[in-house]
Order: sequence, then structure tokens, then C-alpha cells
Amino acid sequence: MAKKTNSKINGKEYYRIRKVIGHKSDGKKILKNFYGESKKEAEQKATEYLNNIQNGLVINFDNFTISDLMQSWLFDFLHNSSKIKPSTFQRYEGLYRNYIKDSQISGSKLINIKSIQLQKFYNSLYDKGYSYSQINTLNTFLKVFFNWCIDNDYILKNPCSKVNIKGNKTEIINNERKEVEILSEEEIKIIKDYLKGSNFELLFLLDLASGLRQGELLALDWDHIDLKNKIIKIEKSVKEVYIYEDETHKHIESIFQTPKTLNSFRDVPLPDVIIGMLNKIALKKGLLFKDIEGKPLKGKNVSTEWSKILKKCNITHKKFHSIRHTYASILLQKGVDIETVAELMGHSAISITQIYLHSSQKSKSKSVNKLNSILN
Repeated sequence: MAKKTNSKINGKEYYRIRKVIGHKSDGKKILKNFYGESKKEAEQKATEYLNNIQNGLVINFDNFTISDLMQSWLFDFLHNSSKIKPSTFQRYEGLYRNYIKDSQISGSKLINIKSIQLQKFYNSLYDKGYSYSQINTLNTFLKVFFNWCIDNDYILKNPCSKVNIKGNKTEIINNERKEVEILSEEEIKIIKDYLKGSNFELLFLLDLASGLRQGELLALDWDHIDLKNKIIKIEKSVKEVYIYEDETHKHIESIFQTPKTLNSFRDVPLPDVIIGMLNKIALKKGLLFKDIEGKPLKGKNVSTEWSKILKKCNITHKKFHSIRHTYASILLQKGVDIETVAELMGHSAISITQIYLHSSQKSKSKSVNKLNSILN
């Protein structure tokens, strides 16, 4: 038997009931709608809400602005929650503080927010020079927030679902390609010679031989190094993040967390040269790369030292992440299929790995042009 409904929103049918939840100062009734897939479910929601009012458990979220409720969502619900990583909370807090807190939509009441308001907000950001990628990231964040609002019956639909973001995905691809910095064979040789016998030598060569993300590299310990089978197991990453005591107080900590994506859990084979270097290390215990206190090296310190090395070697500055890019590019240049490279890199999709084809193609074209002397 079909369930009886009496209202329709966005093509979905609901049963709606209205209840008096209070009175205004002028004596007028305050009415609230409750929706369910059946009359019984709507009645249950109404009863629960009214009981919570009597017990002092309900705040009237109808009057909350987006900024107010988002701050409550962040610090009352997500703060120190096991459901998200500290690095994710840091990113969310940064998006709230930089994009929402003092924006043109911050004072809008949650129950009144419409797609058109978000559309105008995004358009204004684009006109100010924000990229498609930045606005898309913000929209993804807002989708998460509004979905939480829906789950808690504060709104019925997500206003992010109907917006269009100016620009296009080609921007993302082009920006990623611009950021793909590759070390040449000559630069690799210069760096290797400079680092010979130094503490940074193994760090550089291991990353060049494995393509690990910086956090994965610095989290590597001997429990995850299999010298016999010549592989390293990637199961964690380390990162410096802000830990928030509350809305106004925070401090930086190095924390271990699971890798970036499910595909980031992987086994990476190592060349014999690296296995030979690892075998020479006497104390095979704890972190492979650590400071004098036995703690993981800080990513920013590694990046600073890397910049100094490039400067000493008279090489144009490239991010430490360029070592990972170089690993992928070399494998592709050597004919390794893209599916294998994606798996070794821990990419969630081959489309991510394809950005390295652009760089390797340049190198191939350069090599092929050496035939000009023969052909002429």
C-alpha cells in the first residue's frame, strides 16, 4: 500500500504537519512544519521536538545565521570528533574563517538561504579573481555543511545543488600541469653529488626511488620496511596541523594519520640501490627519518633545507614535491604503463596521473628532435 502524503518538494513526496511551538511577544502563534515519509514519522518528529523544548534541549535554529550555525557545527559537533582528521578540521576552519565568516552570506538566515544567493556569492568571488578550483572547493565544503543541516532537519534541501561555478575544469588541469615541476637528469646528478655522505642523501634518493608524498616519507618506520621482499608499506602519514582548544586558541602539533585516500594504502617496491643503503643502517628501529629527540622531521624544515640545497647547487627552485613528480615522469618516460604508475603513486584515479604525461612528452619531443641532424 502506498504511503499517504500531502506535500511535494523538489519532486519528492512528504507528509507535512504543522505544530504550535511557541508564541511571539504580541501573542501570535509560532508555527513549525514537520516532514516525514509518512504521517507517523512526521508526528514522531514533532513530538520529539516539542518534548525537547519542554526539557530545554532545543535552540530555535530558525533564527540562526549561516555563520552562527557553521561555527556551532565546527566547534560543537566536529571539534575533536573521531569522524574527521585534525587536518580536515583545520581545512574546514580555514574555509569558514576566510570565505564565510565575514562574507555577504554570513548574516543570511539558514532557513532563507537559496541557490540564487550562493550563485551571486560565487560569481562575486570569481569576479574578484578567485579561481574555479578555489570556488569549487568552497562549494564542496558548503555541501557538507548543508547536508548536515538536512540530516538534523534544519533545512529540507541543499542550496548548493543547483549552482553553476564560473570557469571550468580545464583550469584545474592547467594549474596542476603548471605545478608539475620535474628535475632533469643533469639536476639529479648535481644534487646526488652534492648530497653524497650527508644526512639528506637517503631522504632524497628514497623519495626519488619511491615517489612518496612528503608526509608518507617522514612517517616511514622500520616496521613498514621489508628488506627481504624489497618493499615499503605505506599505511600512515605525518603532518603538522593546528590543534584547536576552542574557537580562539590553537597550537601546532605533528600528528600521524591515515594516508590521503584508500588508494594511498599501498606497497611500493624499492630498487636494489636503496635496499643496499638501508641494509647499511645499524639501528633498524623506530622512524627512518627523525630529529635528535626521535620525533618525525617537520615538513617545513625539510622544505627549507631542500631550498638551501637547490640554491647551493645553482638549480632553479622547485618544491620538495617535485621529487615525487620526477619519479612519476621518469617511470612514464621509461615505458611503464600509466595504470601501474597510478597504483605506485597511490592516485585515486588515472586522470590524476595523466598530468605527468604532459611533462614526460616534453622530454620525449626534445629527444626526438635530436634526429633533425640526420634527417636534414
